[in-house]
Amino acid sequence: MVIAGILAGGVGSRMGQRGMPKQFLELAGKPIVIHTLEKFLASPEIDAVIVGVHKEWLHLMLDLQKNYFGEDKRIAVVIGGNNRNETILNIAEAAKEKFGAVEEDIIVTHDAVRPFVSLRIISENVSAAEQYGVCDTVLGATDTIVQSENQEFITDMPIRSQMYQGQTPQSFRIGLFESVYCDTEEKEQNLVTDACKLFFLKGYKVHMVEGETSNFKITYPFDLEMARMMIGEQKNDQHAV
Repeated sequence: MVIAGILAGGVGSRMGQRGMPKQFLELAGKPIVIHTLEKFLASPEIDAVIVGVHKEWLHLMLDLQKNYFGEDKRIAVVIGGNNRNETILNIAEAAKEKFGAVEEDIIVTHDAVRPFVSLRIISENVSAAEQYGVCDTVLGATDTIVQSENQEFITDMPIRSQMYQGQTPQSFRIGLFESVYCDTEEKEQNLVTDACKLFFLKGYKVHMVEGETSNFKITYPFDLEMARMMIGEQKNDQHAV
């Protein structure tokens, strides 16, 4: 079984919005999170989708689920945790309780605000997680990367060909994630917000899946404008056909 875990627990502070998290902002007539859900539901590899949402926005997400998907039994909504990895843990537990998932099953975790993830990326995540146990979606760096230990002067300039930008999905076997998370001290759990970094710090080899520039995260107002442009271009291409 393959479960998609949609991480929608953020409050969207960097978007500059007051009161409405970015995953619920409208994109081409419907919330961003709905676009993301539709992409995973369209994937033949995905058996069920679980959305992890902040408790203050649970009822809104449940209303959206009902309005857009009706009684589709493949979808569930759960309250997220205090951080990203805790939300993933809640989703993993819900996968067992609601869909009968077992430790060997795969969970494909994805940011709710990356609505342009491709079916190819989803498929390759599932295959890589099945083969290697854990994988991360990454995109080769196109700009020079600099490091600063004091936020004032450059302290290192890594070789660009060895640098990648992390995207999502991040995928892994459910039991493997639970084991790694529970084996991590609480202080480290709060400091390490990236699931694949937890695996890396525990000595696991994290396989890389090639990402795409279109699979960007809608974080700032400019990103939202870019997303609206992309939606418009896609519609124009469809009309041209």
